[in-house]
Amino acid sequence: MQLKTRLIAVATFAVAAAAAQAQTVRIANQGDALSMDPHSLNESLQLSVDGNVYEPLVGRNKDLSLAPALATSWKQTSPTVWRFELRKGVQFHDGKPFTADDVVFSFQRAGGEGSDMKANVNDIKEVRKINDHVVEIETKSPFPILPSQLTTTYILSKKWCEENQATRPVDRRKGIENAASFRANGTGPFRLRERQPNVRTTFVRNGNYWGTIDGNVQEVIFTPIGNDATRVAALLSGEVDVMEPVPVQDIERINASSNARVLVGPELRTIFLGMDQKRDELLYSNVKGRNPFKDKRVRQAFYQAIDIDGIQKNVMRGASKPTALMIGPGVHGFDPAMNKRLPYDPEASKKLLAEAGYPNGFEVTMNCPNDRYVNDARICQAVAANLARVGVKINLAAETKGTYFPKVLRRDTSFYMLGWTPSTYDAHDALNSLMACPDDSGAGQFNLGAYCNPAQTKLTKQIQSETDQAKRDAMIKEAMKIHQDDIGHLPLHQQALAWGISKKVDITQRADNYMPFKWISIKK
Repeated sequence: MQLKTRLIAVATFAVAAAAAQAQTVRIANQGDALSMDPHSLNESLQLSVDGNVYEPLVGRNKDLSLAPALATSWKQTSPTVWRFELRKGVQFHDGKPFTADDVVFSFQRAGGEGSDMKANVNDIKEVRKINDHVVEIETKSPFPILPSQLTTTYILSKKWCEENQATRPVDRRKGIENAASFRANGTGPFRLRERQPNVRTTFVRNGNYWGTIDGNVQEVIFTPIGNDATRVAALLSGEVDVMEPVPVQDIERINASSNARVLVGPELRTIFLGMDQKRDELLYSNVKGRNPFKDKRVRQAFYQAIDIDGIQKNVMRGASKPTALMIGPGVHGFDPAMNKRLPYDPEASKKLLAEAGYPNGFEVTMNCPNDRYVNDARICQAVAANLARVGVKINLAAETKGTYFPKVLRRDTSFYMLGWTPSTYDAHDALNSLMACPDDSGAGQFNLGAYCNPAQTKLTKQIQSETDQAKRDAMIKEAMKIHQDDIGHLPLHQQALAWGISKKVDITQRADNYMPFKWISIKK
């Protein structure tokens, strides 16, 4: 009888252990979220990971439409004032109540020194507390898409930040860290349990979450695996349940396996190259006393030297859409009639370089990440080979995003790669963040080469305030045309999403490449 009881206990433990295991999902990515501080880096992977712990006032549904989050409703009370009704009864993970004080504090923090989210809030004049559960946000001018602008501005606990000396964001450019780098205290559906940068980050379900958690996952283990082959092998062996990105050459192999599949879909991100157009002499070039990239002919020469169809075929294996614009389909303001690239023409490129005074080309360093975008380093290698054919020697500096982003965000670069998904799914975001003349308020914050056309920037400000949709769309087209004619950047393509998923996992793939854990389930 005793033996029987013991066997029943063992069996019960085994079932419980199996059930617990079934509620753990293991996710691998080619890179890590660089910080738990949601204001420290405006990068979609970090914002996606941190967005499971922290929340904005306004969120997104599975179809990317706006959804109430920490604000239950919002309305304009005047052309420049929005009133947000805050959700009552919400607690931060440490038990402190969520109030309007946290909203006011978080917006000040997001717009302050060291923040990488300034572009999200640079047109906000003031955030005012009306009472504990009502705030007003006043903008400098009418801003009809303000709610869309706020979906990645996450709210922190004012008291927690004060108690932990984290009132200012972690400054990735200066390598400054604080408690918010490694710890987290949000209102979201998951809590941070363990943080080992570049090794493993573990999240657990928040039992006191105010909202509904559709999935059944109790624990998420997030692991960076930089090597493509190792990441694929981990999925196929069952060591991980979800991984991304899937190398394009491995999609068929994974789909042919018995236990995994690839979820493929369009992504709103545009991959492009930028050039230092501000300095009188490039930091990293053999050209002295002048800056070649200030000459449109040089920028056009680089553009026409890039064999984008070859990159699509040989590097991306068809999993990309070449583009002539800095935004793609799915983003409001995208005009397919304008999406026509200059022809690939090495001879024309050589002629342009000669006309600009560089008949033998020149030498320049190109900065690229090797663990952020799909085939990022390989794309840069292909671009370097293309440019070599027209006499330009590229010194390729490809590195992990942990060192890459701080470097380029300091504008310590002459020629670089970047990818961008407008968080508002509206052209204004890209125009303001990537193409506007940089200023201290946050406009042009990610215009890392400081391209500047005052007429284009003036239009960008007008686009923000215009409420007549037809007029606004015409302005967007004009602003995009100015940038396109200037060859302000070198747009490459929109990459496709490819997530490797265990067949026992149900998951929601959004075109912004965010992965909310609350929508993941393990099939029983």
